[in-house]
Order: sequence, then C-alpha cells, then structure tokens
Amino acid sequence: MEVVHRSCAGIDIGKRSLTVCVITSDPADEPVKETRTFRTLTADLLALADWLDERGVTAVAMEATGSYWKPIWNLLEDRFELLLANAAHIKAVPGRKTDVRDAEWIAELFRHGLLRASFIPPRPERELRELTRYRTSLIRERASEINRLAKVLEGANIKLGSVSTNLGGVSGRAILTAFTEGVDDPEVLAELARGRLRNKHDLLVNALAGSVGPHQRFLLAAQLRHLADLDALIGSLDAEIKERLRPVAELIERISTIPGVGGRTAQVILVEIGSDMARFGSSRQLASWAGMCPGNHESAGVQRSGKTRRGSPWLRTALVGAARSASRTKTYLGVQYHRFAARRGAKRAFVAVGHTILGIVYAVLTSGRPFSDLGVTYFDRRDADHVRRRLTRRLEAMGYVVTVEPRAA
Repeated sequence: MEVVHRSCAGIDIGKRSLTVCVITSDPADEPVKETRTFRTLTADLLALADWLDERGVTAVAMEATGSYWKPIWNLLEDRFELLLANAAHIKAVPGRKTDVRDAEWIAELFRHGLLRASFIPPRPERELRELTRYRTSLIRERASEINRLAKVLEGANIKLGSVSTNLGGVSGRAILTAFTEGVDDPEVLAELARGRLRNKHDLLVNALAGSVGPHQRFLLAAQLRHLADLDALIGSLDAEIKERLRPVAELIERISTIPGVGGRTAQVILVEIGSDMARFGSSRQLASWAGMCPGNHESAGVQRSGKTRRGSPWLRTALVGAARSASRTKTYLGVQYHRFAARRGAKRAFVAVGHTILGIVYAVLTSGRPFSDLGVTYFDRRDADHVRRRLTRRLEAMGYVVTVEPRAA
C-alpha cells in the first residue's frame, strides 16, 4: 500500500491524557513505531510538540473527541500539518481496544492516506464560532426562563400569556415588575400595557385577576433579574460579534436580503460556513457538508431511508429557523414551503426550504449580488401548460364547458 506520510503521528485524545504513536520510515527500511503518553496540561502539550519535532514528524492526525482536541490543535497548528478525523470514520474492529492500539491505528491510517479530513476553519473563524454559539445558547436559556416565568403565572391563575404573545416585552415586564412590588389591582396593572396590547384592555383586566402568593412574587423577581442579566450578556455578545465581523459587514447585509434571514441568522450562517465558498466546490457539496440534503442508504439495489445525515447542528438550527420565517412570506420560498408541506409534512418542508436558503447563500456569496426573488408565480410559470390542463380538468369535472384563450398582450 502506498505510503503518503513517511514521518507522521496519530493521537488518541482523552480528557486528562493523550497517547501518541509516531511512525517513521526510510524508503529502504521497515517503519519504526514509538508510543508515548502525555498529560493534557499546556506544559505537557508543548513538550509533546518538541518530542514530535525531535523525531522529524511533519504531519499529525487526531480523532475528534468532544472538545478535547481543540487545545491540542491550537498549540500544534503552527508547527505541523494537522488532520482532524471523524471518530465514526476510523472506528477499529471492536474487542481489542486500548489507547495505544487506537493511536497506532490512527497513525497507520494516516500514514497511508486513508483518513478524511474534517473542515477546521482558521483561528479567527473558530473564535467567532465560539461567540455565536454561546450567544445562541444564551438565547435558548432566555426562552427557557420565559417559559418558567409563564408557569409561575399559571400557578397564580394569571393568564397574561393568553393575551400577550411576548411576556418578555416592555408591557409584560412592566406588569410583572408591578406584581413583584405588591400591586394586585387588575385595572392598575392593565394601565401599564403599551402599544397594541392597550387595545385589549378589558380582556387584559380579566386575565390579570388572580392570586399571587409571596413565594410567587419572590420567583417572579428572581426570574426578571435573570432575564435582565441574560439580555445584558446577549447585548455585549452582539457588540463583540458585530465588531469582529466588521470586515465582512457587506456580506452579512447581502445574506440578510434573503427572506426569513435576519441579522443574527446571517451572522451565524456566515460564521459557520465562512466567506470562502471555494473550499466546498459547489452548493450541493455545501448542503451535503451541512447535513441539509437527503442521505444515501442503498443495499442490495433497494433504496432505504433517505434521512438527512448529521451535519452542523448550529447551522441547521439557523437554517430551519430562517425557513420557518420564510414560510410566512409571500415569496418564492413561502410558496415552496407550502408545496412541500402539502406532500411531505411541515418538518420536512422546513428542512427543504432551509436547503434552498443555503443554496441561495452560496449563490449570493459567489456572485456578489443580493438575493433576487423568483416570485410567487414561479412554479406556475415554469410549467404553465400543466397548470392549465389541471385546472381545466377540475372545472370540467364540476360540469363546466371550459374554453381557454391567451390574453392579448
């Protein structure tokens, strides 16, 4: 078998220690293996780099184990050619598993060029990913806290959530703050409403008539403080991310022209896939990498489940969220959603529209032009004869005599 890397290393990574196998060979000699274990502290990782240098290693492969590979990658990326492999792609035959055997197996596969590299963006993009993913986690935590707040209100028979769709908005927080301060009069509480919620005054008065106990006031106060802290932290992350993305602000603005894609979603998409589309080759390869297209599972000539493969969960969440927003618009994407949902259901339709949005992002980034909508009549115009025949048959089945003539220009 052809040898691709004559001096290479494979690393089996754990939380507290890692095992390294180095394979070196000359064209006329048998390969020599040397194995050693290091702790994962910074000083030990620097000693690992020096040890690899002393043995003439130029390329290192490692398995993607949780987040434990990240500090190793950060310390070695400037000194060696690195490859991160998906654990599912290098799984050895079970029954003889040890850390030493795993490191040797990784090194052997890497030596012969049998490992497929995972896409690891440059350090600035990795740092941005950490920021945007942390912000997404905080936004989810904020939504969970609002749900917990709604449960407290239900326990006090306060039906504010049945009247207002946003408990964390200006009106909701003003009313909840008044509850924590001991205000119980529904009329006084209803007067704190702002905007369109004031048009529901009578309904709001009835919804705010309940029995809020001392422990519930305590919980509401604690939850409001938590929400305020989360809002402040999310705001600081927004400012930091915006500053770091200032050089590509024009790209984010261009992506934001796509229906359903807001500013934060555009930031997440760009950070997850990067701005250089040449690394993917085509929009189809990008969709495959992201796990936003049907999978292949064929056995004995039978096509089995086409379930989508696992891609980036952060990118998938952003795309499906954008698809949900786009489904409510009068655009090409909105019509596409309703066509898919009628045949395959809403969930699959969201994934399909998310796939389309990702393809549009690829086109927007490669062409340098903003999004241009095909229109709500695109599918009808694409096959006008089929639409005419279908509608004619339906009218004839109802007993009408149908004559279709083109309208004069």
